[in-house]
Amino acid sequence: MKRLTPLLALFLFGLQVSPAFAQNAGHKSTNLLIYSIDVEGGQATLLVSPSGGSLLVDTGWPGSNGRDAERIQAAMKDAGITQIDKVLITHFHTDHVGGVPELVKRVKVGEFLDHGVNREDSDVTRKDFAAYTSAIGNTPRRTLHPGDAIDVSGLNISVVTADGEHISSVPGIKPELNPNCAKEPKWTLDQSENPRSVGILVRYGQFSFLDLGDLTKPKELDLVCPNNPLGKVSLFLVSHHGLDQSNSKSLVASIHPRAAIMNNGAHKGGSPEAWQTVSESVGAKNLFMLHTAEGSDAAHNSGDELIANPKGDGEGHYFKAVAHPDGSFGVTNSRTGETKNYPAK
Repeated sequence: MKRLTPLLALFLFGLQVSPAFAQNAGHKSTNLLIYSIDVEGGQATLLVSPSGGSLLVDTGWPGSNGRDAERIQAAMKDAGITQIDKVLITHFHTDHVGGVPELVKRVKVGEFLDHGVNREDSDVTRKDFAAYTSAIGNTPRRTLHPGDAIDVSGLNISVVTADGEHISSVPGIKPELNPNCAKEPKWTLDQSENPRSVGILVRYGQFSFLDLGDLTKPKELDLVCPNNPLGKVSLFLVSHHGLDQSNSKSLVASIHPRAAIMNNGAHKGGSPEAWQTVSESVGAKNLFMLHTAEGSDAAHNSGDELIANPKGDGEGHYFKAVAHPDGSFGVTNSRTGETKNYPAK
């Protein structure tokens, strides 16, 4: 019997092509993927758009035999990508920028984004900044300013803070008076790189994700007081690993996230004050933690099912959020495989 060519077979039996084959044949996903990668108290957050565009926010620590680069690669493999379009460095502290030299040895990066130059008078930070600029070599690098857009296909990404400055409005969002500001204490501005953090608001249809790096309380208040320009958000990456120098009530209550992820380490971040502030806004059953905060108490740690790495330095378990344009999303704990779903409103 004469065999049919693949093209003729598809023509004759096209109505019987399986959904799986159709998807592999060019169907585009409708999911935004967000990975909160465990880099033991630093930050590495990978976003992959439905079209496969990618943005990595920060790269974790140096050393540890390339541990953090390996964990980023594991998330990339799960997302089905082999290179990263853009890497955003929120600020030039070791736990955010230190992983760049190892990452670029392993992964092709299209462009680096940051707030410009190191502003901290610290030998360690100057060393980390120099290592970063040396490692990226001739890879394109762009300085971000508040109000800039980051071009990742299928996503609307607005820069809301950078180098100590902030936006007053975001296109498509009406600023609202923030009633929490009047009761907020006056906080002292630190002179580190933290208040220079690049912060981004990512929107995908009705879903939104906020990441402000390690922005500290005085700059949070500048951003959301007297008016909050960010609106309510779906998912919040708890600022500064859940340290109490950040996560003011004026910020957290005004954005009122549906869920939050704290990228703390076993012995870094996860302070009782920050945990309490965030949990009062999202609810304790909606606050995910990369680690048990071992310096805290049970009353200020989330339940075991919401913790990716319950004991000590973990095995690199991460959280994966899958978001849809109708605003619905789910957060999966890679340790347990369990997903908590949030329906569209």
